[in-house]
Amino acid sequence: MATIGENIRSIREERGLSLEELATKTRVGKDTIEKYEVGEKVPNNQTILKLSTVLDVPASVLLNED
Repeated sequence: MATIGENIRSIREERGLSLEELATKTRVGKDTIEKYEVGEKVPNNQTILKLSTVLDVPASVLLNED
């Protein structure tokens, strides 16, 4: 089962977005996105919702809940 960070990275790459683009669109720092992807940090609920909107997937997909 993939972690939320692995899900963010794989979906970001599927969408053809760079770390910088995702950071800009979600208004989250690039370093923070990188920390989410490598598992050093876990996004809060508000950030998960921003990420799901920008990546165009349900939050449950990021969280492995479906």
